[in-house]
Amino acid sequence: MLRLVLRGGSVIDWPRLDFASEEDVRRFIHNHELDPDDPGDRSFIEHIQADAVDYLRRNFGFAIPKPIERASLEQLLLLASGRGHRQMCACRILKTVHIINHMAGRELLFRLPFSDRDLFHLVEEKVYRVIGAMLSEGFPITEFVGGRKNLDSTYTKLLSKAEASALAIYDKLRFRIVTRSRDDILPILLYLTERLFPFNYAIPRQATNTIFHLRSYCEAHPALCQLVGSLSDLEDTLTPTDNRFTAPAYRVIQFVAEVPVRVPAHAMEAAPAGSDALGPVVYLLCEFQLLDAESEAANEAGEASHEAYKRRQREAVSRRLRLGSRHPRGPARGH
Repeated sequence: MLRLVLRGGSVIDWPRLDFASEEDVRRFIHNHELDPDDPGDRSFIEHIQADAVDYLRRNFGFAIPKPIERASLEQLLLLASGRGHRQMCACRILKTVHIINHMAGRELLFRLPFSDRDLFHLVEEKVYRVIGAMLSEGFPITEFVGGRKNLDSTYTKLLSKAEASALAIYDKLRFRIVTRSRDDILPILLYLTERLFPFNYAIPRQATNTIFHLRSYCEAHPALCQLVGSLSDLEDTLTPTDNRFTAPAYRVIQFVAEVPVRVPAHAMEAAPAGSDALGPVVYLLCEFQLLDAESEAANEAGEASHEAYKRRQREAVSRRLRLGSRHPRGPARGH
């Protein structure tokens, strides 16, 4: 899960899962803001499972055994963690369920009589609740900053990008966590994937890792070394940002995830007829930054500082507005 987040991969490319118990899979489902014991949630889950099976048969002619078709979501997640033909069938269904669930959440988001401000408030409440619990439990967090990107910063960012569209802004909501030491980063990141957002909703190709050479780091830590053998393709390279304004010396773990938020009952009641079929959850994009206190201090010196970053960005926008300029291909992520 950590590798997926750190390198910006896609869960659709995974060959199998690694859940060990029903407790694990139920916790994973709850992390999607769905309660398998709630009749309404269970009905929605079964509905998207049936849609996934119908889609796979209709478009690809996949043979899906009846026991797999009739399996609960919990059973599918455990089967996808096993081996053999049933494991592959379960994976195909789950990958399709992931897409259908995401599409339903997006459609519900468009239907809600909610402003961005209202939706952002729901996400902020959830993030602050999770981080607050971490702080009360003694997690080694030395600084936490969260907030919304102000309009001037948004305008400048769009003016600096080749694709000057609001669709390219992933950090309208952003949260920054500074840990006591580098060794604290991965446990905190793992906790976030278990309590705040499911790992399958980390956005592919929107990750920067300029702190960890992951293979070397795991090999140097006894608790992690045993995992290296089971991950033969575990990289030992960093994932640099493609943001041309970021200094090479800047060190950070940065990624974008869609945080699931359960829609309040009063908002669902105000939604158009038929919205109940889309489930009770919407997903909101958030950018997260994690780094240790030492890296934070180094980042604030010289050309890696936020002030220097903003200066380079403003100078580029000024040139573009006065003269026009060529931009490299590909998206640029935020600092």
